[in-house]
Amino acid sequence: MSTTPTPSPAHLADLVVFGGTGDLSMRKLLPALYHSDRDGRLAPETRVIALSRGGLTDADFRGKVDAEVRDSVPIDDLAVWERFLGRLHHVSVDVGGENRSGWGTLAGMLAEYEQRDRVFYLASPPRTFGPFCREVHEAGLVTPRSRVVLEKPLGQDLSSARRINDEVGAIFDERQIFRIDHYLGKETVQNLLVLRFANAFLEPIWNSLWIDHVQITAAETVGTPGRRGYYDHAGALRDMVQNHLLQLLTLTAMEPPARNDREAIRDEKVKVLQALRPITGGEVDRFTVRGQYTGAGDMPGYLDEPGSTPPTEASGRVETFTAIRAEVKNWRWAGVPFYLRTGKRMPYRRSEIVVQFKDVPHSIFPGGAPNRLVLRLQPEEGIELHIMAKEPGAGEVTLKPVPMSLSFGKTFTARVPEAYERLLTDVLAGNPTLFMRRDEVEAAWRWIDPILDAWKAGDALPEPYPAGTTGPAGAHELLGRSGRAWHEEEL
Repeated sequence: MSTTPTPSPAHLADLVVFGGTGDLSMRKLLPALYHSDRDGRLAPETRVIALSRGGLTDADFRGKVDAEVRDSVPIDDLAVWERFLGRLHHVSVDVGGENRSGWGTLAGMLAEYEQRDRVFYLASPPRTFGPFCREVHEAGLVTPRSRVVLEKPLGQDLSSARRINDEVGAIFDERQIFRIDHYLGKETVQNLLVLRFANAFLEPIWNSLWIDHVQITAAETVGTPGRRGYYDHAGALRDMVQNHLLQLLTLTAMEPPARNDREAIRDEKVKVLQALRPITGGEVDRFTVRGQYTGAGDMPGYLDEPGSTPPTEASGRVETFTAIRAEVKNWRWAGVPFYLRTGKRMPYRRSEIVVQFKDVPHSIFPGGAPNRLVLRLQPEEGIELHIMAKEPGAGEVTLKPVPMSLSFGKTFTARVPEAYERLLTDVLAGNPTLFMRRDEVEAAWRWIDPILDAWKAGDALPEPYPAGTTGPAGAHELLGRSGRAWHEEEL
């Protein structure tokens, strides 16, 4: 049966993108905005104003977008594409520099539009967040209807995250600040809440009585070519675990909110982060694993990635892979380990949540296996419930695990929107449900910091693993010590 989604209302706004000519804008933001325009989610008067130091005219910027973005989006209506290009503008602004003329140009473009929603999207490094907010305020461009969107990573640790939050919070109220994590815009993540709280059969078994453990994986086949300068100071723990994986953990483990309300949902997520058992001191070596990929075949190792800055001492210590055994210390999850894993140069690109149920109390059939719920975020979003079934045939009963599968792409005829499309729609509508609050970000850093400190204080280097493999041996031992294995090892 065909299903047609209810179109979202088109919210009128001026969207000002700082870093508007950068990689994130070209790969994600502008394609998402084009799809929103095509689907009628942008009001006719909505403008997209890119800020950069590029010195481009409006025509230059539109030509750049036409050349770099057009091939990455399926354009089936040239008139819509031309309409979208007509929304685009460019202003040269030098944040932190002595030349403030760009702010006057931007002020002229925004004059007489104070009653229109105004969204400042910071697609730039976090060190620029505070200076940008200060300068846009000094230019008189922050109105009561303004919002600011902050891209991750929000700082390097708890101290720097607090400093950024203080700097941004000095200009914008908390209700105006949208800290974005694109994983929360994925259909599977949103369906996790629906699966849990709109279906009666799951909630009674969503606890330690029935669930053995949970695995959350974000694996990438790509390495870090040309990005070592960034990755030396980030690493997998900061880049992926502190935000993406912990967000997935909170949605998996949270209690049912009293209502589908922006603050009620975020309240429950914060409670999960606050309930995480701290991993400190000597426990870090026991409950965490870090690795770095080495060359294999035609794939270079991290230290040999082309186009990158020369390796330094920090390069040898940075992790491109990490696995962690986490615990949520509350009544629902007592004794249930949550295994978090992320890595570069893995043999597959896959992001998923695997809920492993316990075995039946007494099996009367040989060869059975526990049930498993798999929520896949990429590459193909969907949900699989693995149940035991009898193989057809006469004679003895032979069991086989069979997936009951829901593929969003195959089940629903409507195009599945990209994560940034949903999140940008929510930003323009002023809906912060899928964005992180300050206390949520800081609670995540509070749990991550002791692990970072222990790694920094120790002499051990990340465990090497060949590019194209599933990570270092220590990651498999992390589960193997309790008789468990990663999901793909059991397939």
